[in-house]
Amino acid sequence: MNRRASIIVAALMLSCAMAHALEEDQNQPIELSADSADLDEGKGLSIYRGDVDVRQGSMRLRADVLTVYHSDRRPTRMVAEGQPARFEQRTTDGLVKGQSRRLEYEMQNENLQLIGDAVVYQGQDVMRSDRITYDRVRGQVKAGAAAQGKQRVRISIQPDSR
Repeated sequence: MNRRASIIVAALMLSCAMAHALEEDQNQPIELSADSADLDEGKGLSIYRGDVDVRQGSMRLRADVLTVYHSDRRPTRMVAEGQPARFEQRTTDGLVKGQSRRLEYEMQNENLQLIGDAVVYQGQDVMRSDRITYDRVRGQVKAGAAAQGKQRVRISIQPDSR
């Protein structure tokens, strides 16, 4: 690989690394609103439908349908579906937003997977693919084949305006 190509690849990798999530978010209560709720404590399953809005600290998740899996009355996993489902979160470097047809969030490891027409925005920079994985704690992003996707990753990075 020539020097110019190496510099471009390094710049893309550095620019796409997301900032770390706000530490206090994980200690905040989860607040949820929806048009309807179907809760089955025996199965450890709750399904919320219609203009679903979930908030925890600076994180916000919006969807048409949200399925929450729980154990001992504590949420362990959330699956949001929408046209599109959306999330946003404040980080140490500003606001990160994303959207896709399906969002899967694992509470224990704080990983968010965007599946189907996935897009992540940080400032004016944009990453697109069929599948993007966002690790909220480490601020790491994987997309395309690195996230078990099938489409190429498309990235748009705005020049630094110094």
